[in-house]
Amino acid sequence: MTETDERRSRPARRVFPDGTEPDPRFTLANERTFLAWMRTALAFIAGGVALEAFSDASFGSSTRKVLAVCVVCVGLVIGLAAAFRWVSVERSMRERRPLPFPVLVPLLSLGAAVAAVTSILLVLSR
Repeated sequence: MTETDERRSRPARRVFPDGTEPDPRFTLANERTFLAWMRTALAFIAGGVALEAFSDASFGSSTRKVLAVCVVCVGLVIGLAAAFRWVSVERSMRERRPLPFPVLVPLLSLGAAVAAVTSILLVLSR
């Protein structure tokens, strides 16, 4: 074990056992990206809660519940995928491999498209 490895915390050595320490700017940029994805996930979760809590009679009760659960689930998936993405990007940087494909981007695009269609249907139904 090198001197740098000994200074790293046990969880850091467990999650990132191989490779070299990347430039701190890249690690911090990776963390900022993770936090941006988490804000997006929280926005979806809040949107699902708001859909259920504050909607009027535009949708039936069961339809509204299904839509709210779907929106919250998109937020849950984005949050989980953000954590896995953060780890995989950090490992890639440490091992000097190409960065992984951002699976979150198509998922978020699909979630936003569904939300937009739902909003359009809500406006047209009034």
